[in-house]
Amino acid sequence: MKITDHIKNAKGKTLFSFELLPPVKGQSIQWIYDAIEPLLEFKPPFIDVTSLREDYIYKQKENGLLEKLSYRRRPGTIAICAAILNKYKIDAVPHLICGGFTKEETENALLDLQFLGIDNVLVLRGDARKADASFIPTPGGHAYATDLLAQVKNHNAGKFLHEDVESEYKSDFCIGVAGYPEKHFEAPNLATDFKYLKKKVEMGADFIVTQMFFDNQKYFDFVKKCRENDINVPIIPGLKPISALSQLVNLPKIFHIDLPEDLCEAVQSCKNPKDVKQVGTEFMIKQCKELMDFGAPVLHFYTMGRPEQTKEIAEAIF
Repeated sequence: MKITDHIKNAKGKTLFSFELLPPVKGQSIQWIYDAIEPLLEFKPPFIDVTSLREDYIYKQKENGLLEKLSYRRRPGTIAICAAILNKYKIDAVPHLICGGFTKEETENALLDLQFLGIDNVLVLRGDARKADASFIPTPGGHAYATDLLAQVKNHNAGKFLHEDVESEYKSDFCIGVAGYPEKHFEAPNLATDFKYLKKKVEMGADFIVTQMFFDNQKYFDFVKKCRENDINVPIIPGLKPISALSQLVNLPKIFHIDLPEDLCEAVQSCKNPKDVKQVGTEFMIKQCKELMDFGAPVLHFYTMGRPEQTKEIAEAIF
């Protein structure tokens, strides 16, 4: 079922969903099941599975020189989505990204998803490789999320990359895109960021999932700004509770977000890691209750495969 239909059928009730990383290459898929099953009691209508681009590793050769090798550490997004759909009868939402994939590989992935009966995709540009100062497109791939979105829309219309291939058997993917309540870090200003977001919706995006945030007012303002700009699709807040002192530095650095002063002070006053996690949990429970009162269609948690803290929060609000 499409995410938009899940939201419509909820009739104003806030739904619960979460996002998973694929396991590291060599790990069993049981790692995924162990991350899902503690959260099944909250009846998630869908589960996201991220997709990460390749990175480089260096191996020393016999002559002492280093050989640069391309390496994908967490493969298996489509297979994991198929396993979730088959085992739990829950809609799985694969992330489609520009980096690391050619247009041909994306087309083949869309065909696989279509044949598997997967109804939703989240279209993203994706991050730069760790060694790259900025995002570098894959040769033969897409440079922007709008280009990737256009390919998915063409696929829905039965149009393929090669002119000699056209099909009456069309897909009907429900397409999500990312939104940034605090602005994408590469956008020069919020107005420009909104311009590109509106373009994605005009191209056919069906829903928006936001970057994580810790100040609800920024989400409220973001939704208001979207509506004022005729962006009327569902806007799903993305959430991640603080679980470690180091996140006061890492989250702003990696995700380009602000952390509220009261949250930072509460975390910094903690005497041990257990207290930090408790502060993060209590803060997120309050944040979620405010979002539910506001009418957020879904609370979407970035669990990173660790369900315990999300489970404690969900028990308090659902």
